[in-house]
Amino acid sequence: MPTKYLKLAELCEKLETISEKIPKVKLVANFLKELEENEIAPATRLIIGRIIPPWGTDTLDVSWATIIKVVKDITKASDKELFDAFNKFGDPGDMVKLLYETKKVVKQATLVEFDLTIEEVDRIIKSIASIKGEGSRDKKERLLYTLLSRSSPVEAKFLVRAFLGEMRHGVNEGLMEEAISQASKIPLDLIKRAHMLIGDLGEVAYIAIVEGIDKLKSVKMKLFHPILPMLAQQAENVYEAIREHGGKTAFEFKLDGARVQIHVSYGNVRIFSRRLTDVTESLPDLVTIISDKFKDREVILEGEVIAVDKNGKPLPFQHLMRRFRRVKDIQKVMKEIPAKLYLFDILYLDGKLLIDEPYVKRWEILKQVCNGLNLVDRLITSDGREAEKFFKQSRELGHEGLMAKKLDSKYTPGSRGKLWLKIKETMETLDLVIVAAEWGHGRRKNWLSDYYLAARDEKTGEFKIIGKTFKGLTDEEMREMTAKLLSLKIRERGRIVYVRPEVVVEVQYDEIQKSPKYESGLALRFARISKIRTDKGPSEADTIQKVMKLYNEQFQRKGKI
Repeated sequence: MPTKYLKLAELCEKLETISEKIPKVKLVANFLKELEENEIAPATRLIIGRIIPPWGTDTLDVSWATIIKVVKDITKASDKELFDAFNKFGDPGDMVKLLYETKKVVKQATLVEFDLTIEEVDRIIKSIASIKGEGSRDKKERLLYTLLSRSSPVEAKFLVRAFLGEMRHGVNEGLMEEAISQASKIPLDLIKRAHMLIGDLGEVAYIAIVEGIDKLKSVKMKLFHPILPMLAQQAENVYEAIREHGGKTAFEFKLDGARVQIHVSYGNVRIFSRRLTDVTESLPDLVTIISDKFKDREVILEGEVIAVDKNGKPLPFQHLMRRFRRVKDIQKVMKEIPAKLYLFDILYLDGKLLIDEPYVKRWEILKQVCNGLNLVDRLITSDGREAEKFFKQSRELGHEGLMAKKLDSKYTPGSRGKLWLKIKETMETLDLVIVAAEWGHGRRKNWLSDYYLAARDEKTGEFKIIGKTFKGLTDEEMREMTAKLLSLKIRERGRIVYVRPEVVVEVQYDEIQKSPKYESGLALRFARISKIRTDKGPSEADTIQKVMKLYNEQFQRKGKI
C-alpha cells in the first residue's frame, strides 16, 4: 500500500525533537525499511532536502517570493500575519505550519479525495523541475499551489523546507548514509563509496536496500555526475605544512577563482562548480577549448577558473562570479571578462577511477593528458625558505597564496583534512560599527545574530554599510550583543532592528569588493567578527575613505576593469 507523505513529514517533525545521533539514525533506518521499493529513493531525497540533483538539467527555480505568494493565496494571510508568524519562529516551515493551523486552510477539492503519497509528491516535484521556457514561472507556481493546497500543516512545513533545501532536523547526508547502512546491513564504507561514485543518496538507498551488497559493490563512476570535492584545512604558513606532511610536500599556487570539475566524454563537455551545480553554459569559451583537446577520451579533471584582464592579470573574484551567474548575453560578457583555466588534478581517465592513486601519480597522468592546457604552478620541496619565496611569488602575481598537498595522498571526496592544506596571508582587519542586526534562524532565532557593519565617513560623520556577517561570536557573546543592541534600538522593520551606532567590532575579511548592494558601493568578502572593541567608541572606527584606499591598493597585484 502506498505510503502517505504525512508519515514522512511526521518522521521529520519527530527527528527535530531529538538531539542524539544514534536514535535519529535508527528512526530513519526503520522508516526506510518499511517503504515500498519505489518509495525508497524519493523518500531518502525528501528527508535530506536534496529533492533534485544540482547537476541535472531540470531545476526547481522556486524562489522564496514564489513560496510566500502561494502560501498567502492558500491561507489568505495578510502581510502582517505572515511577518508575525515568521518573526515568532524565524523559520519558513514553522511559519507556514502556523498559518495553516490558524487560518484553517481548506484543501483544494479534487474529483476523488485522497491524501498525498510519497510517490505523488515526488511526481509533482519532478513535474515542477521539468517545466522550462516561456511561462514556466506561472506553470511552476500553479503546480506548487496544487501541492501545498492539498497539504496538512505539518506536510506543508516540510515541503516548504524541502523546496528551500533547509530541513533543519539534523539529518544530513552523513547521517543518512549511516541510516542506509543500518537499514540494508551493508558496511558504511561501501555506502559512502557508492554515494561518492553515484552522487545520489536516493539511488544508493534503493540499490543497498532492494538489490543488496553485490550490486552496490559493482557500482561504477558515472560521467556527468560530479564527485564531491576534496577539501583542505588551513595552515598558518609553509613551515607548518612541511611539518604536517613529514618533510617534502607539493606546493601549488592557490588561485583566486572558482573551483571546477570538468567531465568530458569524446568531446562532450560539462563543467560543474564546487557546489556541483552545472555552470557549462556560463563558460562556452572553455568548453570549446576542452572539447578540442579531448575528442577521443573520457576524463574528469579538476581545476580553477579565474577572470583575467587584457594583460592576463587575475581580476578579483567578484568579476568571475558575473560569468558564473550569466547565461544571457554570454558572448558579450566573455569579451568583458575573459576566463582562464588552470588544472590541478585528474580523477578519472578512459574507464579508470584514479582517486585511490597517490597525488604524485595523478599529477604525472595529468601532465601526460593535459594536451597543452595550463597546469597550476607547482613546487615540490622540504625547504621552508624556498616555499616562502614561492608563496611570495604567488601573492605578487595576484593569487591568494599556496595549496600544500601530501605527495602520497589519495583523493578523498567530501572530506576536509590535513592531506591538503591552504596557506594564505593573514586576513586584514577593520574596526567597524554595527548599525543594524537581523534576528537569527533555527538555534539563533532568539538572538540578533546577523550584523550590518559600517565605516565612518570622515567628511559627513555618517556611517555607511559595507557588509554584514553572522560569523565570529560565541553563543554567549550573541546573547550579550542582543541585549546591548536592543537597548540601542531606533526602529524595527520586519526582521531588521536598526540601532544607534555605538558598538565597535574588529572585523576580519578576505577582500574588498565593489558592490551595488550597499550605498557605500563597497562590500567585504568573507567578513567575520574577531573582537568586540569595548575599548573603542564609534568616532575611532575606520573610515570609508580608508576602506576605499585599501580597495584600490588591491589592484597593485590584481587587474582592474
